Amino acid sequence: MSQENSNSKLFYVVLALSIALVLMAAAMFAGSGTSVQPGSENTIQMSGSAEEKVVPDTASISIGVVIDADTSKEASVENAAIMATVLQELKDLGLEDKDIRTSYVSVYPIYNYDGVRTIEGYSASNSVEIITTNLELLSDIVDKSAAAGANQIGGVSFSVSDEMQKELREELIDEAVADASSKAELLADSLGVRIVGVQASSISDGFSSRVFFDVAEEAMDMGGSSTPIMSGESTVSMSVHVTYLIK
Repeated sequence: MSQENSNSKLFYVVLALSIALVLMAAAMFAGSGTSVQPGSENTIQMSGSAEEKVVPDTASISIGVVIDADTSKEASVENAAIMATVLQELKDLGLEDKDIRTSYVSVYPIYNYDGVRTIEGYSASNSVEIITTNLELLSDIVDKSAAAGANQIGGVSFSVSDEMQKELREELIDEAVADASSKAELLADSLGVRIVGVQASSISDGFSSRVFFDVAEEAMDMGGSSTPIMSGESTVSMSVHVTYLIK
């Protein structure tokens, strides 16, 4: 066989292999281009929300006593005596043990850093957090505690109890779902499709409150008048996220 014929056959073999490779690559590309991840096609997602303003039914407030003395024992003993008096006043108002929770207790040295660090006394602190649904007691709690010797009063905050939130939950969910549905229908109409079902959904709720009063030491001496505390309004909200099936 001549060298020319051998080269000619080799050329056609290489050409045939090249064409086969091109066709295989084209087929693979076409197959990958038409594949779709299952579950992601033919859906639209939409969020809806609803909220309602309510008057809070629960309040919390911090009542504390801070005493400085020459020794840690003197500071602790005096602090304990004053706090015992404060707690008795609170219970006389009708608060129960379950309404009062110790939040902070400490005794620490007071240092003088003038030149060489030296201990010049000790400070004893004791604070309780009061949580009550009797909001009418708040002013008396402040005034009676201050009169009994409490000198750290503040941190007033208001909230909606679990019971009230449960009462609102069903109504707010219905409103949030209706909000999501109406927006989804508008989007579907704009896209020229129609909603045929729901693939998935989730809900979340929230609470926000505006505190209208924070008790400071200056507010404890009101000249015999009652300390004003107002709860204002709070907002209970609900949101939903829905994935709709479309055709």
